Parts: sequence; structure tokens; C-alpha cells
Amino acid sequence: MSLEEHKRGRPFAKFASQAFALLCAGATWLCVSILILLLWNIVSFGLDSLSWDYINRFPSRFAEKAGIKSALVGSIYLIGLTALFAVPVGIGAAIYLEEYSPKNRWQTIVQINIANLAGVPSIVYGILGLGLFVRAMQLNRSLVAGALTLTLVVLPIVILAAQESLRAVPSTIRQASYALGATRWQTVWHQLLPAALPGIMTGVILALSRALGEAAPLVAIGAATYVPFLPEDVFKDEFTALPLQIFNWTGLPQKGFHEVAAAGIIILLIVLVCMNALAVALRYRFSRNKRW
Repeated sequence: MSLEEHKRGRPFAKFASQAFALLCAGATWLCVSILILLLWNIVSFGLDSLSWDYINRFPSRFAEKAGIKSALVGSIYLIGLTALFAVPVGIGAAIYLEEYSPKNRWQTIVQINIANLAGVPSIVYGILGLGLFVRAMQLNRSLVAGALTLTLVVLPIVILAAQESLRAVPSTIRQASYALGATRWQTVWHQLLPAALPGIMTGVILALSRALGEAAPLVAIGAATYVPFLPEDVFKDEFTALPLQIFNWTGLPQKGFHEVAAAGIIILLIVLVCMNALAVALRYRFSRNKRW
């Protein structure tokens, strides 16, 4: 291309670049506007029903007496049990795949399958949980069955997040640890895990945030949508969760139930925002302690 042709093409390239930037900005603001509109609609519709009595009451067949106590407690139990199952297994699997497993074809196949499982729709895990935990293992529709099903949903995400955090640790830390006579386990425990902890904790909290908002797997295993009591035995008692309770209320014809469902969405959004803010704060705090 001659210099003259290059100069003639510059105005068109500049126009195309500006048009693409405007298109991207327009798409961004359109998405933000839709999100703000949805949030405003939910807040204006459910704010009047939001109160401490609403949080402290059990579900009812009457909208003015309905509350989310059992659903909120059930969600807390679910997230706690899911973290208990998913975090040790996920981090352990990531450490093995990154630090112990030989880099061969089998390891590549496992890695590809983990990445694929992270994108599987959650309803598929719900069907698997129904067949494996509810029927085969005879756990029925208990909290443990629900937590194990949600563990299947978030486990690939936890593994991938932990792997990426371990890969981000400079190889010089490993080499220095080995040079000082440390074993592989001492290197992992005392050097790699503390350095990778911010990324691992961020991935874990974001994965648990996804589990908190999941309704499809719980519907698939047959979790209850009306539970007027708090579960006491995690292996026997039925349970409900915030997404399930909201799903049940939105399916009812009375306008009052739609208002309390909107109030439940506000509570769920507050919990999710707090969990995401905690992930950001932990990442920032632990990142400040790094020396590399």
C-alpha cells in the first residue's frame, strides 16, 4: 500500500473505530438501564412489605401474614453445608491437578471435563442429585441432599478458580522453597496456599453466591415450597430456600403474594451483594500482604 492510499484510508478507520466505541458504550448503557429499571420496579413493588416482622415470620397462606424465616434459615443452612462439602474437595482437587498430577493425556482429559462441567446447566445437576442423593443414597428431600446437589453445581467453579490462583503464584517461590530443602507438601502448605488465598477465597465466595440463587436444582430434587418450621435434622427434615419461596409466591394469582415475593428478592439481592462485597474486600486485604 502506497503512502497516499494509507492516508486516504485513515479517516475511514478512525470513523469505524469511533462507531465501534459508540456501539459498545450504547450496549453497556442499555444493559445498565434495563438493570436499573428492573431494580426500581422490584424495590417500589416490594419495599412496603419489607420489615422485621416479614423476616421473622413463617410462610402463610395469607399474603399479609407471610414471611421468609424458614426460607432464609434454609438458605443459610444450604450455603454452610455446600461450603463444607465443596471447599475442601475443590481446593484439594486443584492442588492435586496443579502440583502433583503428571502432565499427561489423562490429566488433560480431566481438565477439559472440569471446564465443560462448569458450563453445564444447573437443572442437569438437579436431575443427577435426584437420582443419586435422593433415591440411590436414600437421603430423601433433606438439607444434606440439597447441599450435595448444590456442591455438584459449584465444585467445577471452585476447582477452576483455585487452579488459576495457584498458577498465578510465581514459579520462583516454588524453586526457592525447594532450594531450601522443603518438601512438596511444605511448599504447598506454607508458600503456595497463602499466596493463592485471595484468588481462592474470591472464587469460593462467588461460587457460593451462585449456589445461593439457584432454584432449578432444588426444584428437581423435590424440595418443599411451603415449610412453616425450621429444620432441625439435616438428614431427615424437609427444607425450603429463598429462591424456592420466591418462585412459589410469584406463581400465585394474588397480588399480595407478588409483593412479598418482591420483598424476598430484595433480601436475596442484599445477601448476594454482601457476599460479593466480602469477596472484593478479602481479595484486597490479602493482596496487600503480598511481597511479590
